[in-house]
Amino acid sequence: MSTRLIRNFSIIAHIDHGKSTLADRILEFTGAIDKRRFHNQLLDSMDIEQERGITIKASAVTLKYTAEDKNTYILNLIDTPGHVDFTYEVSKSLAACEGALLLVDASQGIEAQTVANFFLAREHNLKIIPVINKIDIAGIDIEKVKEQIRDILRMEDSEILLASAKEGTGIKEILEHVVHSVPGPTGSGENPLQALIFDSTFDIYKGVIIYVRLFNGGLKVGDNITMMQAGKICTVEEIGVFKPDMVKVDALYSGEVGYITANIRDPKEIMIGDTVTLVDNPAAAPLPGYKKAKPLVFCGIYPVNSKDFPDLKIAIEKLSLNDSSFVFEPETSQSFGYGFRCGFLGLLHMEIIQERLEREYNLNLVLTTPNVVYRITDRKDGVTEIDNPADLPEPTDIKLAEEPFVRVFMIVPTNCIEDTCELAKQRRGEFIANDYLGEDRVKIIYEMPLAEIIVDFYDKIKSVTRGYGSLDYEFIGYKPTKLVKLDILINGKICDAFSCLIFKDKAQAKGRMLVEKLRELIPRQLFIISLQAAIGGTILASEKIRPAGKNVTAKCYGGDITRKRKLWEKQKEGKKRLKQVGNVEIPQEAFLAALKI
Repeated sequence: MSTRLIRNFSIIAHIDHGKSTLADRILEFTGAIDKRRFHNQLLDSMDIEQERGITIKASAVTLKYTAEDKNTYILNLIDTPGHVDFTYEVSKSLAACEGALLLVDASQGIEAQTVANFFLAREHNLKIIPVINKIDIAGIDIEKVKEQIRDILRMEDSEILLASAKEGTGIKEILEHVVHSVPGPTGSGENPLQALIFDSTFDIYKGVIIYVRLFNGGLKVGDNITMMQAGKICTVEEIGVFKPDMVKVDALYSGEVGYITANIRDPKEIMIGDTVTLVDNPAAAPLPGYKKAKPLVFCGIYPVNSKDFPDLKIAIEKLSLNDSSFVFEPETSQSFGYGFRCGFLGLLHMEIIQERLEREYNLNLVLTTPNVVYRITDRKDGVTEIDNPADLPEPTDIKLAEEPFVRVFMIVPTNCIEDTCELAKQRRGEFIANDYLGEDRVKIIYEMPLAEIIVDFYDKIKSVTRGYGSLDYEFIGYKPTKLVKLDILINGKICDAFSCLIFKDKAQAKGRMLVEKLRELIPRQLFIISLQAAIGGTILASEKIRPAGKNVTAKCYGGDITRKRKLWEKQKEGKKRLKQVGNVEIPQEAFLAALKI
C-alpha cells in the first residue's frame, strides 16, 4: 500500500478525559470489531485497567477507513495512558506516530497532564488536533474551554473539534480531520529497513512479541534481522498486525505498524527504542530513540514464602519486558531473605506492578518503604547514588547529602489557592510563580523535594480542591539536604523493611506515627513487644504492646499461696526466654500502612 494512504496517530489527554471511550467509538465506527465481541475499554486488555477505569499500557490497533474523498486509508491508532506515572508509555507511542488527538474534557477544561502531553507531542513534531470531549454533559461552557485552548496551547478556533465519545458524536469529523491534516509517513520501501521497537510482550508459545513501526524498507517472514543497539541476530518467524487481535500477514512495509516474533525466549535481549534492520542490507544508522524514563521511586519486593523467589524472578523478568520503565536488581534483606530492589516512575506505578505480580503470577509479596534516589558525597569527594537505606554511610563519612527536586505544576480553582499553597509549604515547597488561566482557574508552580510528593501529595491536592485540582511534575536536579536513616526496632532488633531515608526535621514525627501504627496492627504475643523509632543510637519514639494474658493459676483451687507464686515465677521466666527466641509476626497490613505514612 502507498504510504500516502497510511495515517499513524495517537490519543493523548489528562487522566479520565475519555481516551479509551473515544478509541472504542473509533473501533465501532470503522467496523474493526463486531457488536457481539464489543465491550467498553476494548483496548484496555488488563483486568486492572478494566476495574480501575484507567489505561496503564499503550495499545495499538490497525483500522481501515473509507473517507469522503473515496480513498480507503489505513489508520494505525495508539491509545495511551493519562496518569503522570505513565508518561513513558505516552513517549513511546508518540515516537511511532505523525499525529495526535489531544482530548480535553468539556466539564474540566485543560489540566496539568493535558499541557504536559501537548508539549511532549510538540517535541516529537506531531500534528496536534485538539478535541473537546463530553459535549453531551449538561451545563458546560464550551466557549470557555475553547478560550483556554487558545490562551494556553496557542491554537486557533478553526482547529478545535467537538465530540462526545460516549454518544458517538463527532467521530466522523475526527477521522476526516486525521486523514486530511495528519501527514503520511515519509519513509520509502526502497531504503534499507529501519523499524523502531516501541513495545513488546511475552507469549508462552511464541516467546517475545516485538511491536514495531517501520520507517523505511520492508520486512517479511524468513528475513534475518539484527537489533542495532543490542546486537541480537535472529530470523523472523511470524509477522502480523493488530485488528485489534493479532492477525498474521505476509509482510510489513514502510509506514506500517505491527508485530514480529523470532523465537526470542530471553526478555533481556530486547531493548525498547532499539532499531531493527536486515543483516544482509543494514541501515547506515539507528533511528533516534526517545527520552528514556528514569525511575524516581525505589522499594524492595520480597516473596512472603522464601521458596517463591525463583517464581518471583521469572515473573519480574517477564513483566519488565511488558513495561520497560520498570527496573530491578537482586538484593538481600535480614528480615525477608532474597528479593529485588525495584525502581518505578511513581507510587501508582509501584501499586500496579505489585498487583500485576500478585494476580498474573499468583505470588504473595511484601513491599518495603519506598525511597527516592539520594546523592552522597563522601570525605574523599567520591559521589554515590543511594536508594536503599542499608547503603547509607556513617554520618561521619558524609561530606554532602543531596536529594532530588522537582518542579510541580498544579492547576486548581482560584478559591483553593490558599489551601494548595499551605499544603505545598508543609511539604517543604518553594513558591516559583502562578498564572491565571481565565477567571476561575490558576496554575501554581512550586519547587519541592520529590520525597515529599511521591506518597500521597496527589491525593491531598484532590482533597483540598474537592476533586478539581490536577498535578504534573518534572525532575530538575539535586539540592543539599539534611538526610538521616530512620530505623524501627522491634524488641531491640532493627526491622530493615521499615527503615527509610528521611529529612532530619521530619524524622521524629514520622517515627512516632510509625510506632503508633505498628502498635495497632501487630497482634499481641505471650510476651511484651517493644517498638522504637531511632536514628543511630538516639530513640525518637517508643511504644509497647502488652502481652496476651494467660491465667496459669486457673487450675489451682485453695491451698497454700506459695504454690501459685511458684507458677507465676515459672511463667515469668518462660516469658523472658520467649522474648529472646520468639519471633514477632508482622502482618502485611502493617507494611501497607507504613507505605502510606
